[in-house]
Amino acid sequence: MSKEYLDGIIRRSLEIRNKYHELERLHHGSEWTVEEDALAYLTDAGLVGRNIMSQQQRWPKAGSQTELEHKLGENIWWLIVLAKRSGIDIKDAVNNFLTETEAILK
Repeated sequence: MSKEYLDGIIRRSLEIRNKYHELERLHHGSEWTVEEDALAYLTDAGLVGRNIMSQQQRWPKAGSQTELEHKLGENIWWLIVLAKRSGIDIKDAVNNFLTETEAILK
């Protein structure tokens, strides 16, 4: 994955979040807080688990493969949003994690 590709995903993710903020202001008079974003992410993370169980035929649910793909993408989107809202550069966070973990596992 090229740097430009990842930069584009981050840019598009933040643009989409801004559009959701507009809807939140329109319908609720205010934007979701970072805590509300985190709760939404955790809900979607749980759905990844449920869809994995279904894909592996451990939970009965039709259409789980398509929903799993969608929820995996949505979870990455949420992580990008949460990093930005927390003042963290997601690219640095992932790189630092990988570097530290690689050093531990050598």
